[in-house]
Amino acid sequence: MKQKLKAFERLLIIMDELREQCPWDKKQTLESLRHLTIEETYELADAITVGDMNELKGEIGDIMLHMVFYSKIASEKGDFDITDVLNAICDKLVYRHPHIYSNTVVKDEEEVKANWEKLKLKEGKKSVLEGVPKSLPALVKATRIQDKVKGIGFDWDNSDQVWDKVQEELGEFRDEVEKGDQEKMEEEFGDVLFSMINYARWMGIDPESALAKTNQKFIRRFQWMENETVKNGKQLTEMNLEEMDVYWELSKKS
Repeated sequence: MKQKLKAFERLLIIMDELREQCPWDKKQTLESLRHLTIEETYELADAITVGDMNELKGEIGDIMLHMVFYSKIASEKGDFDITDVLNAICDKLVYRHPHIYSNTVVKDEEEVKANWEKLKLKEGKKSVLEGVPKSLPALVKATRIQDKVKGIGFDWDNSDQVWDKVQEELGEFRDEVEKGDQEKMEEEFGDVLFSMINYARWMGIDPESALAKTNQKFIRRFQWMENETVKNGKQLTEMNLEEMDVYWELSKKS
């Protein structure tokens, strides 16, 4: 524990020094750091997806630096400091885990989640959906919305019902495609995605992670195609779809 505290203290000292001495660090504001934090968060997510633990260690460090940086700027404004931040999250965790720090009894993780949402409403939140950030990517946001409402019991009884809903939404989407109404097609396609995300949740699949892995798989195979065609003195741009498909099938086996 002493080593951990010493390492964190070292980061705080370095942050103070950079803020006082580095021209770039002195100029930063909460607003100027915002887009950098978002970028670092995506880099962290990438490291998790590919399973690169060394990269993950570095990205966690970058995120921690940003949290310390925000706290430093806030302390300069007289709003709060890192001590306030850490005490606040500790107090929140203790309050929202009465099954650990009080005499509340829970039978499983689902009951833990349900209690978590109920406690947040007691804290003054008017809606269980208040905690879903407006700027979340739509896929992640849909997942969080469904998790939130499930916490208070608004959910299907079984996975078969959810799958039936997926089939229903697919049929409605197909109907609108045949009618050719672009606005309605978009609306129904959104319903298809929302229902698929819901089914993924029931299957224990994180849709964001699943799609991220598929994206990486596609990139890997397509770049293999590009390299192989060049080796054979060809260019994808000069090939027809049938020729490209031969390389695509080979990329799956490579």
